[in-house]
Amino acid sequence: MARNKMRKTKNQRILNHYPTWKYVVLVVTLFVMLLSAIPTWYGEDAAVQIAAKGETVPSAVVLQQHLKNNGITAKRIEQQGDKTVVVLEDEGQQTSARASLAEVVSDKSQLTLALEPAAPSWLQNLGFAPIKLGLDLRGGVQFLLDVDVDQVFKAQGEQLTDELRQQFRQDGIRGARVETSGVDALYVRLADAEANSKVRHFIRTNYPQWQVTNASGHGVKLTLKESEKTALRNLTVQQNLQTMRSRIEELGITEALVQRQGENRIRIELPGVQDPAAAKNVIGATASLAFYAVKQPGTGSTMEIPDKSGKPVRVARKPVLGGDHIVDARASFGQMGMAEVNITLDHAGGNIMSDFSRQNIGKPMATAFSEYSRDTEGNAKQTSEIISVATIQSQLGNRFRITGAGSIQDAQELALLLRAGSLTAPVTIVEERTIGPTLGAENIQNGFAALGLGLGMTLLFMAFWYRRLGWVANVALVMNMVMLFGLLAMIPGAVLTLPGIAGLVLTVGMAVDTNVLIFERIKDKLKEGRSFAQSIDRGFSSAFSTIFDANFTTMITAVVLYAIGNGPIQGFAMTLGLGLLTSMFTGIFASRAMINLIWGRDASREVRI
Repeated sequence: MARNKMRKTKNQRILNHYPTWKYVVLVVTLFVMLLSAIPTWYGEDAAVQIAAKGETVPSAVVLQQHLKNNGITAKRIEQQGDKTVVVLEDEGQQTSARASLAEVVSDKSQLTLALEPAAPSWLQNLGFAPIKLGLDLRGGVQFLLDVDVDQVFKAQGEQLTDELRQQFRQDGIRGARVETSGVDALYVRLADAEANSKVRHFIRTNYPQWQVTNASGHGVKLTLKESEKTALRNLTVQQNLQTMRSRIEELGITEALVQRQGENRIRIELPGVQDPAAAKNVIGATASLAFYAVKQPGTGSTMEIPDKSGKPVRVARKPVLGGDHIVDARASFGQMGMAEVNITLDHAGGNIMSDFSRQNIGKPMATAFSEYSRDTEGNAKQTSEIISVATIQSQLGNRFRITGAGSIQDAQELALLLRAGSLTAPVTIVEERTIGPTLGAENIQNGFAALGLGLGMTLLFMAFWYRRLGWVANVALVMNMVMLFGLLAMIPGAVLTLPGIAGLVLTVGMAVDTNVLIFERIKDKLKEGRSFAQSIDRGFSSAFSTIFDANFTTMITAVVLYAIGNGPIQGFAMTLGLGLLTSMFTGIFASRAMINLIWGRDASREVRI
């Protein structure tokens, strides 16, 4: 009997006992998540950034003294790569600090308003940073851009026009003429039925995306098919989205939201951008370079592009190379002290430039800079300018430089645009909204007040209703919040929005649901006459499938919301999805670990729940 009793006691202890490694995993996970969550509680300090832009920035001592003389106190002044960050004591001093620093900085465009983490430096050195806040919480600027896909349709028509004219010459078709009929249609005038047949065969064979119909006389009308227009529109907007993301990354804004809105519009949200002028200049610009062979009058298909002085330069209608082959562009000073842009081409672009320059040594080549804007009637207008005409001295490769970009600041901006990519279609800003940081702070205060109220009421209910086990649930709920904040701060691309705070409040209720299901199952097992140890074990095991099914179906909803939703909906889906994961971890794993440590080793203890 003594042996059976010992065996029974041993079985009871094993029943509710975790191996040491599980406790280690729990403690380490909670510790890392706590470190990740701490910077969020410190918040951020108002700051002014000074970009070097190739010029010398005054030392920290000079800046500190200058601000002090103007009644402004700086917390600290840090040198971060090619920029200097002046961290201020009060957010209300940002505007005056910027005005004061403009007196000692040569170019006012070097100064931008910013927010810097207020957490201790040792936490930042470990790689931990505050949660990135969305536009509705942090303040910032929102742009709505219109992509002019008509220019893409027009370019397709121009390409076909050139091909048709070349085909007319090859086939000896006389009297043929190609006319533009709208942005997506061409009218080809032909002299006889034979020419009509040849053109129709050529289009069907080489350009099946164009619809061919007979027109008056022997002419034909060519129209882009609707399926092709839809494909071109989708491809153009998608390529512009990628280019916009690259440009924003070049600006150093990591938590920006760039997404498609409607058929041909792009919405950009830039949280924390308090001075949107610099961002607007880069985002709204549709800049590209193209290299043309300089031609004499009467030497093939040509056109005229003015240079900086307004003098027309005659160049070939078709460029040798476009900006889509540029993979890198850097601004620097040349041997004569003039600003220049060093360009690196991709493999295909390098081959094209190499072949062209080898065949045209001693001949001039023009570099054209183009950008789009909208006129007073809202129509897209292209402005092109020849920034340099240089004689090809030797065969060029995939690396060369261009001059004539203007000042070093102009060269740096041009290099940034080229490095980030040229847009496949012009874009214009049709709407700009600015949300001040004051409104964002009010949203944060109200949102977290709701979160605190919901959390407090839930903690009181659990402690009152489930007593001792309720306190276990409360500790697990606090762990859940710590882990959720830690994950939001740690995951790249995670942004907390006002709907995201609503997701946090919802997570509080869902987290305790896990413990409620488990505790009710434990109650049921105790009523069946099982021991407390058996009730704990059966309660957790029997509730797991129900908890998993409920959370899994909710996770599906969160994933769908994140996949098809826009910014605010994605913010809600993000916190909801992460909250499900942390709720499962703390509600099942952490709660079980605490119960095992407190009651699992003494199965004979009576516990009122």
